[in-house]
Amino acid sequence: MAINTSLEERIAAVEAAITELQKQVANPQPTNWLQQITGSFKDEPAFEEVLVLGRAIRQGDESVIECEDEL
Repeated sequence: MAINTSLEERIAAVEAAITELQKQVANPQPTNWLQQITGSFKDEPAFEEVLVLGRAIRQGDESVIECEDEL
């Protein structure tokens, strides 16, 4: 805000911001949790390893479990 802004103008701006926040809280927009986390593990080597191991287990290769337990 400008230095010369009057106190009344500053208070009006704060009140407008509070009113907008109150509207957002009163009427929250539905969020899709899956869309919020999609891509959050992109380029994460540990997550890529989890995917590979999970795929192997689902395909019946349980030897990956035994190998991991030995580490």
